[in-house]
Parts: sequence; structure tokens; C-alpha cells
Amino acid sequence: MLLWFLPLFLVLIMVGLPVVFALLVSPFALIMLEGDTRNVVAGLYRNFYNGMDSFPLMALPFFMLAGEVMNRGGITVRLVEFSQAFMGHMRGGLAHVNILSSILFAGLSGSAVADTSALGSTLIPAMEKNGYSRKFAAAITAASSVIGPIIPPSGIMIIYAYIMGESVAALFLAGIVPGILVGVGLMIMVRLMADRYDLPKAERIVQKDQTMTPLEAWVSFFLIRVNIAGLLYAISGLVTQFIPQQVNGWLIFLIGLPIAHAIATATKARVSHDFRIVCKKAIAPLQTPIIILGGILVGVFTPTEASAVAVAYALIVSFFVLRSMNGKDLIEVLAKSALSTSAVLLLVGAAVAFKTVVSLSYAPQILSDYILSLSENPLILLFLINILLFIVGMFLDAGPAIIILGPILGPIFVDLGVHPVHFAIIMSVNLTVGLATPPMGLVLFVASTVSGEKVETIAKAILPFLAVEVLVIFLITYIPAISMTVPYLSGFLGCGPEVGFSACISPVPVPN
Repeated sequence: MLLWFLPLFLVLIMVGLPVVFALLVSPFALIMLEGDTRNVVAGLYRNFYNGMDSFPLMALPFFMLAGEVMNRGGITVRLVEFSQAFMGHMRGGLAHVNILSSILFAGLSGSAVADTSALGSTLIPAMEKNGYSRKFAAAITAASSVIGPIIPPSGIMIIYAYIMGESVAALFLAGIVPGILVGVGLMIMVRLMADRYDLPKAERIVQKDQTMTPLEAWVSFFLIRVNIAGLLYAISGLVTQFIPQQVNGWLIFLIGLPIAHAIATATKARVSHDFRIVCKKAIAPLQTPIIILGGILVGVFTPTEASAVAVAYALIVSFFVLRSMNGKDLIEVLAKSALSTSAVLLLVGAAVAFKTVVSLSYAPQILSDYILSLSENPLILLFLINILLFIVGMFLDAGPAIIILGPILGPIFVDLGVHPVHFAIIMSVNLTVGLATPPMGLVLFVASTVSGEKVETIAKAILPFLAVEVLVIFLITYIPAISMTVPYLSGFLGCGPEVGFSACISPVPVPN
């Protein structure tokens, strides 16, 4: 009888019961109907509490808080101005700006909803004023917002890593290239649509008479040179065979600083004053993803500790460098982050309790036998599971879907030879795209609220962009190197570059 928990759960969702309550009520009701003892019920709610009581999950509230602080601190406007300065001159320029802003914003918030809300309120009116239709502006905002949970930091990848026991750092690194690929794909689609739909032409948009405080100017001056020197150091790592072993890495970095200064000075003479100021104003905010990933890669801190460092950096930048926040703003940000975090952790706890009933019902084994009976070809099975995940993503949020389906589907495909990190990215990207998929895509409703356009109108306009994102999903599925190369080179797959790539990961197996 426990197998009826899933249909009951779907019925409760369809009648409008919040997901967290549906996750708890459906297994509880069936256990009680079976006349189960109080021990099983107590175990269900013990799992509910234990699901929230986890150190790795502490990264979620910290990353959400960091995103809120950066957003309230006026970072969104700086990112948009930076994107306009680089891409505003292209045909369909503001659409490209929208996509690039989402890529940059992803490194700060990791949330599709935050992306749609923050960037949409700024860019949708600007695009409409520039000659774009409101439905097109809302559609490209919703479509590009799904990049947020793919490029690190990512809340859903933290949840997946917690549920499935994977490395958060490996998932973060595996999401970098797929996220950028989605952004590039959307830009290509915008360029293809530019002539057909007569998208407005644009000129390079650089705000005139830009100013910045002396402190911010010095901070940007320092960070630009440190970043260039760090990039030179990273490039030198590719030619380590030509560098004597006794040469210290810090020495290479220090040698790179004067070279970095010379590069920055030479570039300064080639650009306008306003363009240079726009870029400088974006430097401090854009350090957030660099600090997070750099600290994890170097081994200075864990992903959970990186989230706390991101909050500290966001507060320092907003309060002391940009001076765009005060005590009252901080109270509001903390309250909003606390509410968002509470909702997510309650959902995780309920889903962990729900997973207990999943295991008791033998649903994973039954579903595994059914899936394997459809075909023995892993390529066909991956195609079918992508269709399933895409349909699930239409109706269910990415977080609950990962918690419910991850423990069921993950082991099946790992047994077929798919690397667990590879499957995690397939599942995460697919369900993230579902956030922008009709009829129940959450960001569609957010975009509708921000733009004032009807959901069904945005749903029609977003279809070409969804086609691009579906294509990217299948590329990620059948070309593992897209997502696996970065964590492999960084040594976060349990092996390093000293082991062959094909031996380190498990590409999608092709049957004989």
C-alpha cells in the first residue's frame, strides 16, 4: 500500500497544498492507514529534523544571505552597466546584456528567482523603452535566469550533494561550463532572431560622467592587478615543466604583479574614461565567485566555509567600499534571508522524511526494474530519463524534485556506468530549465509579476529559448567532457591530471 504515496503526493500538489506539507502528509497518512506503530511515525519525524540538522546545508543560508546583501547593496545596477558597456553595441544588444548580466549575477546569488526579480525589474522596462516587446523582454529574462542555479554557487547542487553524498566542490566546478554554454546558446538564438524579428539596433551604452569614491578606486586598482597576476600564475601552471621545481608559487605571483600593472596601464590608455570607470565599479562585486571558487580550489576553505566568507566579503563591500547599505537595510536583508532559508530547510527536512517512505516502499527497486526493462542501451535510457525530468520540471520545483528522484534515479545510472557527478549535472540542469517551462515554471510567474505580462504570453515567447536549453541538456548528457573536464583538471573527481581523462571519469558507455 505504501506504493500509493506518490499518487497521493501528486494529488495533494494538484489541489494546491504547499509542497512541504504534501511531502509530510502523504507518507504519514498511508502509514497510519496501515496501522503502523508509533515508532515508524516517530522515525519519520526524526528524519524530518535530522534532514535539516546538517553542517553542509549551512552553505545554503549563507549563500542566500550573500546574494541578498549584494543585491540590496546596488550590485545589480553595476553588473547591468558593466554588461551594457561590453555588449550593448550588438544587434539585439539589450537582450545580450540581459543574458550576460544573468551569467554574472549567477556567481552572486545562485537563484533563478532572485535573478528574474532583480534583473527583470531593471532590464525589462529598459528593453521595452528601447523598442523590444514586453513579452520578448520578459521571456529572455526568464530564460536566462535559469543560468543562476547552474553556475556556482548553486543551492540545488548543495541539496543534491547533501542528499547523494557527493562533493559540493565537484558539482560547483562541473556546473561552470554548462552554465556558460546555456548563456552562449541563448546569445546565438538572439542573434539569429535579430534580423528576422527586427530587433532594435543599439550603440555601445556607457553611462557618462561616472564617478567613484577614492577608496573604491584604490580597491579596484589593487584587485585588477591581483586578478591579472593570478591569471598569469594560472597560465604558468600549464607550462610547469619549463619551471624549475624549487621556484615557489608565491614568487611567480609576485613577479606577475609588475607585469599585471604594465598590462593594466597599457589597457587604460586604449579605453575612454567612462568605460574604464564602469569596469572598475564592477570589479569588487565580481570578486565574489572568484573568492568562492579560488578558496575552494586552493584548499583554503570548504564550500560551507566559502559561503560564510562570501557573506563577510559582501558586507565589507556594501558597507565600507561602496557604502550602499546601512543598519536598517541589513535588518531587512537578514529578515528576508531568514524567511527564505526557513522555507528551503523545511522543504529539505520534509523531503528527507519522504525519502524514508520511498525506501520502505521498494519504489526504487520497482522503478529500476521498469526502467531497465525498457532498454539495455544506456544512451536510450538517458534520453528517456531526460524526457521524464523535463516533464517533472514543468510541475515541480527543482529542489523537491532532486530530493525525491535523486535517490531513485542516481544509483540506477551509476550502475550503468554514468559518473555520479555527471548524472548530478544532467539532473540539476534539466530540472533547473524546468523553472522556466510552462505551465508551472516558477520564474514564468515571477517574470509575469515583474513585467505585468500574462504568463501564457511569456510562455509562447520563451519557446525558442527553451529549445536552445533542451539542446544544451542533450549535449551535456552525451558529451561528459563538457561538465567533467573542469573538476577533473582540478582534482575533485577523486583523481587528478596524472590519470588519463577516460580512466578518471566514466563516459556514457556505448553497448557493443
